[in-house]
Amino acid sequence: MPQFLKFLVSGGVAAFLNWSSRFLFSKWLSFELSITCAFFVGLTSGFLLMRFYVFNARGKPLIFQASKYVFINILALMQTLIISVVLARFVLLQWGVIENVEALAHLVGVLTPVITSYFGHKFLTFR
Repeated sequence: MPQFLKFLVSGGVAAFLNWSSRFLFSKWLSFELSITCAFFVGLTSGFLLMRFYVFNARGKPLIFQASKYVFINILALMQTLIISVVLARFVLLQWGVIENVEALAHLVGVLTPVITSYFGHKFLTFR
């Protein structure tokens, strides 16, 4: 399977865990804090999948990979959070979307950093 396809599958699993765990966190936390907590669920699962399955980087120092992975994903979190909040609080409501606004906004936010994350991990994290 081509590396980018493995990345999409692994990223899809991590993104699903990120997106779906937000519903659990939303029972106790605000939308913004729920997105942030869910991000760490996706971050952990994504790192493990990327390291062992996509980029086969087992033999390289874990601490350096993990720190670079976190850096790239903090940038992705900023993208996700900004897109999600702007969509949920402003855009979707103006478009007349009234049901599942936060779920839809967060889904779009999670999908947004796919390309930037791939290249960041390919050329920085796991090289």
